[in-house]
Amino acid sequence: MRLACTTLLAALGLAWPAAGMERGELLFHLGGCQSCHSQEGAPPLSGGAPLVTPLGTFHPPNITPDPKTGIGSWSEDDFLRAMGEGIAPDGSPYYPAFPFASYARMTQDDLRALWAYLRNDVAPAERPSPPHELMFPFSIRTGLWTWRWLFFDPAPIDPDPARDASWNEGAYLVRGPGHCAECHSPRTFWGLGVPDPGQELGGNPGDLITGRAPAITPDPEHGIGKWSPEDLDTFLSLGMTSEGDFVGGEMAKVVENATGPIPAQARAAIASFLLTPR
Repeated sequence: MRLACTTLLAALGLAWPAAGMERGELLFHLGGCQSCHSQEGAPPLSGGAPLVTPLGTFHPPNITPDPKTGIGSWSEDDFLRAMGEGIAPDGSPYYPAFPFASYARMTQDDLRALWAYLRNDVAPAERPSPPHELMFPFSIRTGLWTWRWLFFDPAPIDPDPARDASWNEGAYLVRGPGHCAECHSPRTFWGLGVPDPGQELGGNPGDLITGRAPAITPDPEHGIGKWSPEDLDTFLSLGMTSEGDFVGGEMAKVVENATGPIPAQARAAIASFLLTPR
């Protein structure tokens, strides 16, 4: 598994993640699994706190390898289809509150590495996941097929030959497993579509799925273009801004569970991508 997942890194000229962190664990952290699928007082990844939106309440499910209430009965193909296509093992479509539109851009090797980590390094926990509680007509899941036809068009993240290896790895981590655009980009069609590619990471004033999130483009006035790579590494690892303030809310969870635990090399790649004018 480790050899297979080295393919993308080798193509980009990067080494395996440092500090003993396997590729699957790196993707687990950046994917936000801990933040969304864990709830205080419950076993890790056995189901997250309710996500309350104007559409209703979503309940992040149990993703431990428990065979009854988690994903322990899934096959690897089931997982690849869920992450890469947004389709559950029973053939039903997932709601885009699950950011499969970003995960679908990940390589098959990386999805397999993440699957191996969830199966082998996460403790099973039997805890049923309650169904979503959504308003009509959003409660009609078959309507999601129309959403997919209108908005779901995953495209692979191909390396840019004009950029160096670190920038390309950062672009992949931000656009794929990190799914940063899901919160930091405005969405098309009244907030019910995918993040607007024409305003990638340009900030979200708040929509029906996510709350307000600032711009994280390299623009020096409206984004983070005045930050140094060291500023951004401090923010991603500790949650402290270049002004000395500490982040709160959902981003604090991202720092604690996603960007903080990953190797410095991965954060440097993310910084290279975010801070370089495009």
